[in-house]
Amino acid sequence: MNTLGYPSAGLGILIESTGIPFPGETLLLLAGAWAAASHHSIALVVFFGFLGATIGADLGYLLGYRGGRPFVERFGSTLRIKPEHLARAELFFARHGDKAIVGARFILGLRTWASMLAGMARMPFWRFQVFSALGGLMWALLIGLAGYFLGSNLALIEAVVRGVGIGGLVVIALIAAVLLMAQARVSRLR
Repeated sequence: MNTLGYPSAGLGILIESTGIPFPGETLLLLAGAWAAASHHSIALVVFFGFLGATIGADLGYLLGYRGGRPFVERFGSTLRIKPEHLARAELFFARHGDKAIVGARFILGLRTWASMLAGMARMPFWRFQVFSALGGLMWALLIGLAGYFLGSNLALIEAVVRGVGIGGLVVIALIAAVLLMAQARVSRLR
């Protein structure tokens, strides 16, 4: 972070949004924490995160639009992608492309491939651009501010970890996961 500064906030997500598995979210979190710990601007961190997400998504869209379908048709069996999977993805983007582009920003794995799938499905670029920018801005705000909050509270987090210990944190995380799963199950039964 000290070497690249603010652009590091967008570099990781630019690479990830292009379609290359890369820890873009982690880099933005770290950039937010760096901004808090070093008294730098969180607004610039969020801006560069947004910029990287938008440009990377545009590149991913272009790759999907220009070469995605022929690539998948040629090497799909190696990647375990069947023609019916591609047809379902195209139908899905025709119906729900707007929501998918915004929502994909928040889902690990899908964030990497959503732009390419939108290009392969021939989603109109202007429409893709609007929802990609909206999702990128929401994502950069959420992740950047989360990192900033963590960076602002490093002493508190360190004290909690030291006091509870790693085992205690694992137990707390397991309890939280069980409660969330129980809540989801109750919601499904209603």
